[in-house]
Parts: sequence; C-alpha cells; structure tokens
Amino acid sequence: MVTRDTAWRPGTPCWADLSADDVGRARAFYSGLFGWNIPPGPPEAGGYSMCEVAGRAVAGIGPKMGAPDAPVAWTTYLATDDADESAARITAAGGQLLMEPFDVMDSGRMAVAADPAGAVFGIWQGRSFPGAQLANEPGAMSWNENMSRDLDGSKVFYQAVFGYGYGDMSDGGIRYATLELDGATVGGIGELGDDQPADIPAHWSTYFAVADADATISSVVRLGGRVIAPAWDSPYGRMAIVSDDQGGVFSVMAAAPQ
Repeated sequence: MVTRDTAWRPGTPCWADLSADDVGRARAFYSGLFGWNIPPGPPEAGGYSMCEVAGRAVAGIGPKMGAPDAPVAWTTYLATDDADESAARITAAGGQLLMEPFDVMDSGRMAVAADPAGAVFGIWQGRSFPGAQLANEPGAMSWNENMSRDLDGSKVFYQAVFGYGYGDMSDGGIRYATLELDGATVGGIGELGDDQPADIPAHWSTYFAVADADATISSVVRLGGRVIAPAWDSPYGRMAIVSDDQGGVFSVMAAAPQ
C-alpha cells in the first residue's frame, strides 16, 4: 500500500479520471464495483467528483470536456513540477496539446495532450492536491501503461518529455518495457502487436487493484459493463480488461501472492 499527501515525483502516473456522459450513472457503477465513496462535487468543480477509499482520493469522475461524440474514457495523468514547461516539451517532442495548461482552483495546474502516436494523457502539477492519495490497494490505481504501434517512437517521446529510462521486459513476440525514474519502476510502455485488432488506437491504460479478479469481473457484468479481455494469469497477478456501462475501458488486477 502507498499513501501520499505530497506531490508525486515528476513523471509518475499520479491520477486517473473518467470523462463520462452521465456522471451520476458512473458514480453508481463504480461505487457498486469498487465500494468507492463518491460524494457529489461542489458546484465550482463543474460536476467533477472525487472517488475515495478509506477517506483518501483514488480517482475522479467528471463530465466530458471534449466533443459530445468523444468516447467515454479513463485518462492517466503524469506528475510534473511545472505544467507549462512540460507542455512546451510535449510540443517540442512532436506531441499535441489538446488542452493548454490551466489552473484547477488551488488544487493544481493541468493540461491534456496526445503523444505522436495519438495516445491521450494528462499532466498534473499538484499544489494543495497531490493526485492519488492511495495506491496499490484494492479499489486504488496500481499500474498505468502506454500502448501503441510505434514503441520505439513512443519511447523517444516520453524520454524527451519526462526523462524516463526503460527496463526491457520483452518476451518472444511481445515487446514491452518498464518506465524507470531514478531506479524506481513507475509504469509500463508496450507495443500493440499484429495480433491486436487494427481498430485499437494508441492509448494509456489504467489498472485498479482488486482482491479477486474473477469476482470483480462478475460484478462488472452484473452492473451492466462488459468483458473486453477475459482474466488471465501473469507473474504479477491475475488481470482482465473490462469496460463500464458507458463504455469506459479499464483493467483490474489481483496481485500475485508474495
């Protein structure tokens, strides 16, 4: 378990939020799935709600800020100590700013961008709010990864923007690497292989820790969501890719016994 009350190290995935068509419906789905406490956000937050485990913020749910036909989606945010400087690095490295840096009350400063492969992510400069206050605990974020069809190009981009080193985890035909910051593993980056459907775009994935992957999958279906990739076992735990009842895709993982 990781608890946090100060800003995350720059480059660390520090937050995730869902852009939903119906925030109330999303609150009902995720409170039913993860047991999140999701009080309605204050009027000045524009309908944005914090999701809590044991009184600590683990994710956010808000109305879609883009075009009405934009998909319901989870966004991974990477920590920065200077959102404007990171935004400049993003464009210099070939990325695109979808939302220029702006202040979120006194909580922090953020921007939303797409990397050269098209994967959307956010950056978060924490002020009074650091981002996730709990991680690696059931109901909280446990892993984030970037997947694209141009692994080499994506590695160049993210190293230029966030200074990542990479630890190779490729196995056979699967190309995958860890994101490394000063010797600490903070996430992953991989290649969408030829065996993946051509319509899967480059993306960032958010994984939430659960105690029992199979029981969670059953709950997803019961609550109106669907299974994208059935549960499978890995050296790190049992995981699955699912979507909520509005189409927001995320992953769940039950950690392997230590």
